[in-house]
Amino acid sequence: MSLIADTAALAAFCHRLQGVPYITVDTEFVREKTYWPQLCLVQVAGPDEAWAIDPLAPGMDLTPLYELMADTKILKVFHAARQDVEIFHHQSGAIPTPLFDTQVAAMVCGFGDAVSYETLAAQLAHAKIDKSLRFTDWAQRPLSDRQLHYALSDVTFLRPAYEKLQKRLDRDGRADWLVEEMAVLTDPKTYSVTPEESWRRLKPRSSSPRFLMVLKELAAWREREAQERDLPRQRVIRDEALMEIAAHAPTSVEEMSRTRGLSKGLAEGRQGGALLEAVGLALAAPESAWPQPAERNDLPRGMGPVVDLLKVLLKLKCDHHDVAQKLVASSADLEAIAADDQAQVGALHGWRRTIFGEDALRLKHGKVGLALAENGKSLRLIPVE
Repeated sequence: MSLIADTAALAAFCHRLQGVPYITVDTEFVREKTYWPQLCLVQVAGPDEAWAIDPLAPGMDLTPLYELMADTKILKVFHAARQDVEIFHHQSGAIPTPLFDTQVAAMVCGFGDAVSYETLAAQLAHAKIDKSLRFTDWAQRPLSDRQLHYALSDVTFLRPAYEKLQKRLDRDGRADWLVEEMAVLTDPKTYSVTPEESWRRLKPRSSSPRFLMVLKELAAWREREAQERDLPRQRVIRDEALMEIAAHAPTSVEEMSRTRGLSKGLAEGRQGGALLEAVGLALAAPESAWPQPAERNDLPRGMGPVVDLLKVLLKLKCDHHDVAQKLVASSADLEAIAADDQAQVGALHGWRRTIFGEDALRLKHGKVGLALAENGKSLRLIPVE
């Protein structure tokens, strides 16, 4: 079994990886019953060996692994890295750097939006990934040979996938296209959870500033409670109940107990008291502190067809440059461009402006048009005299 289950073996493995140009990394975790992901397995592959590391083994100290992740001389290659990086950031307080996400790189190289690891492994490593164990319980011990083989395939086939993607990026001069996306993934702010901002995750049915202020305090209390008790938010109190309390803003246990979706026992207990305290804090806040509803950026009348044209242009340009549309511009970006030439969107900056933004503005102002090619099977951009 390719499993490291003690600290000495982990330290020796990490020592052997010193000086390698890159490692491939993946994690297995569960979080259905907890707020924080429970790390159950870490898979790491260097050029010549691959091992699964058992964080749940008795006495296991992951310090050598965290030091390896912090070594700035070694590139860490993940696929769809965000959740994995979040775990390392929470567990060690640091983010693995430098970082290479093969899912993002695949989008740059024309594999489409959010390409799966199975697809990438099949096309670049000629490997077939058995996903029958995708929903296995990784917290259970012992792990079988089949489980370990499956887990290690997530890093062994990642090696040739990364190498081929890197060659394509270098060949096409697109390595810099990844910089912005990797900057987001390695920014600690991406993974910070501020209780006072957690209300923004919800979809409130009211835009009343008073309602939003109460909801803000209630959501902040729930976030802190979930973190302290290591429980999923919905296990502490459901979104619907939070919004029901915010709508009625009860000021007594009796009023709280009449809240739909809230049991009498909870209303009369410790949590009910904490919720009432949160409501009281919100109602005592000055109106100047109340959150304001987000401004609706409705499209100016007649702009709908312009957005539709920009969508066609986006597809045309992305097909031509062999890059995923999702990476270049979103529907919201296109609406912003339709409404404002100076819109602060990524599609009007850097490489995105070069391959799409400039022509998007020219199309908007009638300087170019879209026409069918002579064969009637494709579109092309033509100048308008």
